[in-house]
Amino acid sequence: MSKKKVPTDGEIMAKEIIAKYKPKTVADMQNALKDIFGPMFEAMLKGEMDNHLGYSNNDHDAKSTTDRRNGYIEKSVRTSQGVVDLKVPRDRDGSFEPQVIPKRSRDVSGIEDKVLAMYARGMSQRDIASTIDDIYGFTLSAEKISDITDRVLDELSEWQNRRLKKMYAFLFVDCMYATIRRDYEVKECAVYTILGYDLNGKKDILGLWLNDTESKNSWMQIFDEIKKRGVEDILFISMDGVSGLTEGAKAIFPDVVVQRCIVHLIRNSIKYVPSKDYKPFTMHLKKVYGAPSLKASQAEFEKFKQAWSMYPGAVEVWNRNFEYVEQLFDYGSAIRKIMYTTNAIESVHSSFRKVTKQGAFPNENALLKLLYLRITELYSRWKNSGVQNWALVRNQLAVNIKLQNRIVKHENLG
Repeated sequence: MSKKKVPTDGEIMAKEIIAKYKPKTVADMQNALKDIFGPMFEAMLKGEMDNHLGYSNNDHDAKSTTDRRNGYIEKSVRTSQGVVDLKVPRDRDGSFEPQVIPKRSRDVSGIEDKVLAMYARGMSQRDIASTIDDIYGFTLSAEKISDITDRVLDELSEWQNRRLKKMYAFLFVDCMYATIRRDYEVKECAVYTILGYDLNGKKDILGLWLNDTESKNSWMQIFDEIKKRGVEDILFISMDGVSGLTEGAKAIFPDVVVQRCIVHLIRNSIKYVPSKDYKPFTMHLKKVYGAPSLKASQAEFEKFKQAWSMYPGAVEVWNRNFEYVEQLFDYGSAIRKIMYTTNAIESVHSSFRKVTKQGAFPNENALLKLLYLRITELYSRWKNSGVQNWALVRNQLAVNIKLQNRIVKHENLG
């Protein structure tokens, strides 16, 4: 015979709640829980008072303290089930400091963290207010929500100006656009982002910068800033095709290898190719940049130029930029796999766009604090995971003659 299942404490409590309240809807169940929250919190507060005084309420033995209970103070607090009225115990000398519901605290629902989480997911102030009202039964004004989210501005400023690592193995740079209202006009604003991989394969976003447009001069100013914040050397920068960016990066970090994104070059070249030929065209290109060696790549490139000579605009894109394909073969295959594309930073921007699509932002701070909150979510995802196959990448970096002395130098510096 099978053993009779012993009900858990939770199952017993659930049966008792259902038997007493007979809920028929979710709202009925929430009201039942709300009724339970009050006595539960009061019991916990009484337990804290017992611990504080060193004796229980009905203990008539000699006491080690002259402090005594001194009745209760009534208090309304917000919980995850709405507002609950409580009686909080007091002591005569006022030394009792409850931990369950601290003095002057009237919200135990963690409402501010919930507002920040909703804001980080791109919800508007109106949507947040509506959600709070629906779930918790009280209203938060737009001003209050703004005050709550503004609390991250100091944290944002500290993050934006923090010291950076002395060396990064890879940086990925890219720019996206968001809409901001300025002087009663709606304008597109360029958001510059840099994603870095350090020598241990850990990901970090080095900063966010806003400007009217993307330009070589703006990128140079950004590179100069990160140098002032502690970056001494960068092995590789992967980027798209901003004119002059290569020269700008090398002006600040002379030894860096700047890699044009192969995916962007593909996109630029297929503009000249009819859609019916997209697939064979890109498959042939893959044989060029995915070849096992430089010699094989060069030979395949000659075949590519002959095979697709009917689309001279497409071929010319690769003629102008073939040096970026050739330099890939100076490094091991694991390094090439990381450096040839900006997909990593484009993935970050894809995450940003999910929360910026709500419309125009009232000012730059509103945009920056939203993006920063999004970054903190990305950090939580990256916390326990580095770059895939990093051990192989790290070994290939270590044995590369062009790189090993620079790496050793910065490892020795700590």
